[in-house]
Amino acid sequence: MSTSTSAVSFRQYGGNAAENYDRYFVPTIGTPFATALLDTAGLQVGERVLDIACGTGVVTRLAAQQVGPTGAVAGLDVNQAMLAVARSAPSSGTAIEWHEANAESLPLADGSFDVVLSSLGLQFVADKASALREMRRVLAPEGRLAIATVGPTPPLFAILEEALGRHVKPEVAAFIRAVFSLYEPQELEKLTSGAGFRNAEVRSKTLSLTLPEPREFLWQYVHSTPLAAAVAQIDDEARAALEHDVVAGWRTFTKDGTITDDICIVLTTARK
Repeated sequence: MSTSTSAVSFRQYGGNAAENYDRYFVPTIGTPFATALLDTAGLQVGERVLDIACGTGVVTRLAAQQVGPTGAVAGLDVNQAMLAVARSAPSSGTAIEWHEANAESLPLADGSFDVVLSSLGLQFVADKASALREMRRVLAPEGRLAIATVGPTPPLFAILEEALGRHVKPEVAAFIRAVFSLYEPQELEKLTSGAGFRNAEVRSKTLSLTLPEPREFLWQYVHSTPLAAAVAQIDDEARAALEHDVVAGWRTFTKDGTITDDICIVLTTARK
């Protein structure tokens, strides 16, 4: 892999991380996770739904369609740029309220929702116990909780983690570990029950993802995440080495120009 080719590969993606997340991550990974979470949640027409760590709103918009115009849906995220993209996207069903806040301190009334959802967000929350207590507080009696996390780290992402540690910095590679850090059933059951929820249940399900060809997926993923800033700080030679190692490692997952990988979604459900 030449340095110039790698430089072009990295630099051809413009926009901010939130726009790239919505453009690249949501269609390939975010949407399959959202669909699996909502299948588990079993939303009903007219329900009031809160989506925590909503990002650019893929779960939120699908929930709005499912509860219809008689329902109520809110999306909440700490990231202003993600919310800006979420607000700009068209939606159908009920109108969506957007809130900028963190999960540990929800600016919402007690008992104001029938269902609380969160997809691929809880693993990044610093105080998970406080966040779950807040989720329970805003639920109505008998309200439902449905959370999607992911793990353990699949081989595809283990290859990326190792290459980031080698060519960027070990602390940058720690982002990948954080993504896949919350998947143990015992830990999730303990967290959920400890926050006062009843009937906590944790189930794992394998999703088969189809992703772009390796070089394309590498840089799309990097530019959709906080990794972009760190990778921008290394030189073209180091980026070329990173690309070379990742693309070589991902070759076994590639067929007919696309990557196919199985990834484990972890679905935690409970009741207030």
